[in-house]
Amino acid sequence: METTEKIVESYVRYVKGWTTIANIKCEGQFEIDLIAVDPRTGDKYHIESGVSVSGSYSKLTTKPFSPALLKKRMEQAGQRRTLGYFVERKFSAPGVVKKLAEHGFRQGKYQKIIVTWGWTPEAKKQADKRGVILWDFPDLMAEITERFKDDKIYFTDDTLRTLHLYAKSVSRHKQEIQ
Repeated sequence: METTEKIVESYVRYVKGWTTIANIKCEGQFEIDLIAVDPRTGDKYHIESGVSVSGSYSKLTTKPFSPALLKKRMEQAGQRRTLGYFVERKFSAPGVVKKLAEHGFRQGKYQKIIVTWGWTPEAKKQADKRGVILWDFPDLMAEITERFKDDKIYFTDDTLRTLHLYAKSVSRHKQEIQ
């Protein structure tokens, strides 16, 4: 599991309060990053992460997605930053849909979420049109920091422990400069 995926899972678990299953292997060499259920409402979520801080590949775009270009090493990064990549490959591949159904996720009965480092206005517009929710990774980090800055809990989860220490550091630093 990538670091950003671990951070997203920690956010979903400890800030949102949802239960999760991560890294679900599917037929055809596919993988679901994260599924989550809000135990208070029963709402279900399929969450995929695609976070990059590389200047030319940070934002999610509506550039055309091509499975053929995805196989070319020099084109992979750009292809993975397209809305089409997520819609066609991460959310709609037959093996993914089948595996989601095995976990009780029925088409139209759950939310699809992409976590990314920003997006173009056209990508937001198209995502809304397709019923895909976009979460901005820096916003998640800020929300995690705000949520845990005053907590005195000791987390044994390595990712959450790191985020908690970061939040406490940011909080202390802000207090010292005021």
